[in-house]
Amino acid sequence: MRLILFGSPGVGKGTQAKIISKNLNIPHISTGDILRKAVKDQTELGKRAGELMAQGELVPDDLMIGMIKEVLTSDECKGGFILDGFPRTTIQAEALDRLFDQIGFDNAILVHITADEKEIIKRLNNRRACKECGNIFNLKEIEGLDTCPNCGAKNSFYLRNDDKEDVIKNRLDIFSSSTMPVLGYYVNKNRVIEVNGFDTIDNVNKKIVDSLKEKNLYY
Repeated sequence: MRLILFGSPGVGKGTQAKIISKNLNIPHISTGDILRKAVKDQTELGKRAGELMAQGELVPDDLMIGMIKEVLTSDECKGGFILDGFPRTTIQAEALDRLFDQIGFDNAILVHITADEKEIIKRLNNRRACKECGNIFNLKEIEGLDTCPNCGAKNSFYLRNDDKEDVIKNRLDIFSSSTMPVLGYYVNKNRVIEVNGFDTIDNVNKKIVDSLKEKNLYY
């Protein structure tokens, strides 16, 4: 199974990707994971990306696609994969399709997890991260706690800049203008499943699985 999880910041893409990845034993691949792996492994593309990142510059599309190709053609992705956070523009979507053609993938499905903007702002604003391990929790998960459930660090919870309301609104604006057109690209190719993301984690996962099963894609 080859999936692309798509949706606005805070809609739960990462959470759902981890569940599906575990249940189907296929890798969850995020843009950040790809960059970190390429840089850590010191591949030729990783070295170039590392130099750009060290200078505070964005990694260009062609370099990003090259690194994605390295990951998708690796042994770990032979049984399928879940892409999370890519493509972010129609240019990237077109490049990804060309890459799929090159490596013989013809059945990638985009799962669009839908969202309500007010609920997204509320959800993200109620998140806290641990300074020590980086894990993110909602306020209900850590209510009454002064130690991190993941690493045990004391008094380590904080509100990330990315989760502050003004920053969230800016991220949503960028998503709407730059990334949302990607959805139209895949809709035109009849390769989209839509799922309402504002439900319990288990219910959202069930909706995704049921939708994939209807198309004989969950295996």
